[in-house]
Amino acid sequence: MLQPNIDYYINEDGNFVFTREYHLKRGYCCKNKCLHCPWDYGREKPAKQEKNK
Repeated sequence: MLQPNIDYYINEDGNFVFTREYHLKRGYCCKNKCLHCPWDYGREKPAKQEKNK
């Protein structure tokens, strides 16, 4: 059973948005570039900064 404000919330457009907690309970990435994906699928990786010696 989904729990409001824990597993999902409804955004200003009236869409259900699944939270990080929901995704972790589900246990795998669906590869749909979800907003709160704990696996960061589809997100740009931050550029690595070189250390000056």
